[in-house]
Amino acid sequence: MHPQIPDLMTAIEITEPGGPDRLAPKQRPVPQPAAGEVLIKVATAGVNRPDCLQRQGSYPPPPGASDIPGLEVAGTIAALGEGVNNWRIGDEVCALLTGGGYAEYCTAPAPQCLPVPTGLTLQQAAALPETFFTVWSNVFDRARLQPGEILLVHGGASGIGTTAIQLASALGSRVFATVGGIEKIQACLDLGAEHVINYREQDFVQTVKEVTRNRGVDVILDMVGGDYMQRNLSALAVEGRLVFIAFLRGAKVELSLAPVMMKRLTITGSTLRARPIEDKAPIAAALQKKVWPLLASGAIRPIIDRIFPFTEAAAAHALMESNRHVGKILLQVDGSLAPSLPSP
Repeated sequence: MHPQIPDLMTAIEITEPGGPDRLAPKQRPVPQPAAGEVLIKVATAGVNRPDCLQRQGSYPPPPGASDIPGLEVAGTIAALGEGVNNWRIGDEVCALLTGGGYAEYCTAPAPQCLPVPTGLTLQQAAALPETFFTVWSNVFDRARLQPGEILLVHGGASGIGTTAIQLASALGSRVFATVGGIEKIQACLDLGAEHVINYREQDFVQTVKEVTRNRGVDVILDMVGGDYMQRNLSALAVEGRLVFIAFLRGAKVELSLAPVMMKRLTITGSTLRARPIEDKAPIAAALQKKVWPLLASGAIRPIIDRIFPFTEAAAAHALMESNRHVGKILLQVDGSLAPSLPSP
């Protein structure tokens, strides 16, 4: 290990399955990078809904992954594993992880690391990996969204939602979104959505059909599932694509498949965490080539709701589960950086 790297670090453990109060700081050995990995001194970590599911006991880490929660970080490379020659100690990176991000140090596969986009802080960069990998692989790879097509994003004010709205709009598609309150509507409009539907007061299927003159939308990004399934099929246009990334209202439904046949629909979806490095590396390469220039130019930006001190992970999870946030929630791990919101 590098002589400046301590033997022990502080990490946030899940003491037992349950509520946010089951998160607690503990001392852990600093991990050592295996072949093909880097060790990152974490500055900031992202908080994501899968972290909450893991804390509740319903989303265990895949085999070989750290039991410490946290799927994305930004920080400085502190050590290199065998065979890593495309990064240097001291490089500032953001990285997608299978776990371990809520800690002062974490390891990451070198192909899942990306440089901090020009002009962004480490805090802002920590808000990128999980949402941008997810949106790119599902909306653009699997659902094949094209310029001029219409994307409907459920949960438009979430971290995934604010990323999808901006990215689809910047690449030439039209975007509709659903949100759970009138206070979130303007935020989505400001990010490029044409129409924002408050699902607590409006039927999104009816609104979509009215706005599109009964045509429907081309792609739906859904994290809701449950009773949205049949309604999603109704809202899709001919040759439409429905892509699932979560099932907040349940994964089991009874539905009519007639619209799938009549409109030649495609239903797909994916998870990201358990996929092999060989699957994630091309996504990272595509992001660096096609999306990182948009971030560097300011055409799109990470939307950050709040940054909590590292030791207040429980409060960060409580905010996530309240659904009151707009954009990303972060944990400031490096105490030399005060928790604050970056300048717009």
